[in-house]
Amino acid sequence: MHIRSCPRRPRKPRRTRTGLALRVLALPLAALLAVSACSSGHSTSTAGPAARAELAALPKVTPSALAPYYGQKPAWHSCDVPDFQCATIKAPLDYAHPDGGDVRLAVSRKKATGPGKRLGSLLVNPGGPGASAVGYLQSYVGIGYPAGIRARYDLVAVDPRGVARSEPVQCLDGHRMDVYTQIDTTPDDRRETDALVEAQKGFAEACGAHAARLLRHVSTVEAARDMDIVRAVLGDRRLTYVGASYGTMLGATYAGLFPDRVGRLVLDGALDPSLSARRMNLEQTEGFETAFQSFAKDCARRRDCPLGRRQSAIGPRLEALFRALDSHPLPTGDPDGRRLGEALATTGVIAAMYDETSWEQLRSALTAAIDDKDGAGLLALSDSYYQRDPDGRYANLMSANAAVNCLDLPASFATPEQVEQSLPSFEKASPVFGEGLAWTSLNCAYWPVEPTGRPHRITAKGAAPIVVVGTTRDPATPYRWARSLAGQLSSARLLTYVGDGHTAYGRGSRCIDSAIDTYLLHGTPPAPKKRCS
Repeated sequence: MHIRSCPRRPRKPRRTRTGLALRVLALPLAALLAVSACSSGHSTSTAGPAARAELAALPKVTPSALAPYYGQKPAWHSCDVPDFQCATIKAPLDYAHPDGGDVRLAVSRKKATGPGKRLGSLLVNPGGPGASAVGYLQSYVGIGYPAGIRARYDLVAVDPRGVARSEPVQCLDGHRMDVYTQIDTTPDDRRETDALVEAQKGFAEACGAHAARLLRHVSTVEAARDMDIVRAVLGDRRLTYVGASYGTMLGATYAGLFPDRVGRLVLDGALDPSLSARRMNLEQTEGFETAFQSFAKDCARRRDCPLGRRQSAIGPRLEALFRALDSHPLPTGDPDGRRLGEALATTGVIAAMYDETSWEQLRSALTAAIDDKDGAGLLALSDSYYQRDPDGRYANLMSANAAVNCLDLPASFATPEQVEQSLPSFEKASPVFGEGLAWTSLNCAYWPVEPTGRPHRITAKGAAPIVVVGTTRDPATPYRWARSLAGQLSSARLLTYVGDGHTAYGRGSRCIDSAIDTYLLHGTPPAPKKRCS
């Protein structure tokens, strides 16, 4: 699943070295090789109807075996980043056996600045799964959220188990990740299919070898239960939370498990927990096609569009470029010798679909590739997507992404033959991206741990009002998912942004920002079916 973080235009977050701002994460369900919303390989999901099973709430009384965790007193200390505090909070590795060891969770906060009465803690999560919430807090939220929010709330983030600073799942080193991200994801023959399968098996085996202890316990349900421990340790009676992209799944799961402890929840760029992995992959493929057509329409209007001035021809011309790169990769000037092949070029284009302010950079990168035979621009976009730094080191985003999603849902496909049978539906969903996203949905077939989750509905009966936000041309979390989640949650209000890009809060719409800020500061949810542009 591709669920990532989106750049926040008006509040000017810190920008990465590639020029893309920090993203809210929604990796394509088939996260381009380090796939996301799929799961272990011995059972496989279908693209059938949404689930009817419902996530059951946990007992209101906290079990006595968990009391030591809920009663922790964190030792706050200064972080490396000025004005932020850090601490470590423990959670049980296995909630079914709390005496079986701990997992250590990294937590950071920036205390309310005033003026005004403190409203408590506001937890944030940028998505992924696998994105660092602590990094998101320190580089964007703590300095970029509205002054009124920063004045009244302690801003808090916890890296979920297996992510970044919280006992990170690590699968491949930088060199092996370089090789892995360049594997051909549109195989032309059996030899290339076998190579893709071997790469996916190798990735899964490495995860199993390097993270055996934790790999069975990185589910969204467990991470949501961890958030309740954090809530209690912070001294808050209810959870106030802003989750983006996959962070909406985490927040909705919390609401389903602890509806009586829901405070003010904002779920921006919503996922639909009722869908199978295959159906999510297929619908997300449609979402990327919708975003690409929006890019194509904009590109065709511009004199510098390297793919021509006719919208209907832009997709075929990009496909032709991908085919050419499949056989003749371009030089990039990369010190590690990487050339731009089809896989990295596709990832670069997909990276730019998350935010329309990246379209200018994409046009420039495509121009360099087409006219100058220079792949450096598209490689930079791809590196931003994979969170690869100039020294060749990768964040653990892709490892954690696969670990969570392969545990949360049964796999999209169990065999290459199943992928081949589904290619027509994926290619119909997106002529540009469909084939590659179908093949990368196979990786969880080889996961070393059986999935513990299944598709389910979340109603959170009895919860306080929850704001679900959807963007009509969101590439990574299609708008229909927001509508579905809002329809499941018993107390949801759907807030719609009519526009492009992934997620809506803090991206330039005064209407959206005002509605969410009012809800967070005063508890007043948006009017039913409110739409903004």
